[in-house]
Amino acid sequence: MTKNSAENSASGASSEDISEPHIARRGLLYIVSSPSGAGKTTLARRVLAADSNIEMSVSVTTRPPRPGEQDGVDYHFVDHRAFEDMKERGELLEWARVFDNYYGTPRAPVEAAIRDGRDVLFDIDWQGAQQLSEKMPHDVVRVFVLPPSGEILEGRLKSRAQDSAEVVAKRMAAASSEISHWPEYDYVLVNAQIEQSTAAALAILTAERLKRGRQLGLSEFVRKLQSAL
Repeated sequence: MTKNSAENSASGASSEDISEPHIARRGLLYIVSSPSGAGKTTLARRVLAADSNIEMSVSVTTRPPRPGEQDGVDYHFVDHRAFEDMKERGELLEWARVFDNYYGTPRAPVEAAIRDGRDVLFDIDWQGAQQLSEKMPHDVVRVFVLPPSGEILEGRLKSRAQDSAEVVAKRMAAASSEISHWPEYDYVLVNAQIEQSTAAALAILTAERLKRGRQLGLSEFVRKLQSAL
């Protein structure tokens, strides 16, 4: 018997793969916020591509679609009357006005995902994050994304070539106010390199899933484990 075989035998280890037990878990609301141009949307897309157990919350908005955006995929595009009706019927978990347009989160699909143990990612501003935190305080995980500098932020806004110079100036003027809300978040990432920021965002997601309070089936699993000893 080799040394490694002896060590494995003594520890009870097996060369066969051991399947991970299923432990029921409550889903979480993973909020990513930043001033416009700091990279939260790119970061959110990378997290979604890297992890199949989290899905994007599709917001409702009154702003017109940008080139390449699809209704029902990027946003649910509605007019102001339809948005007001959703607010009055209590169908929105949160809503905010941003640059003369309204954005909101439909309640039903989010609550269903949480009950089913699925995680939901939110690309929303600090106003929406505050409202979600008030309504579902034990379910939210808040991440604020900062640009490495003001110059880089302005350069990113201009490079998108989607907004006029006037709109870019408005977004830069609003950035300082938006950044002032960073202490309200659980985590803060300085997005200098998107690869590093993505790795950090995924590490946060993994850690939050492992929190004892979110693992609803953990007590039952431990009882069964103890009874078998």
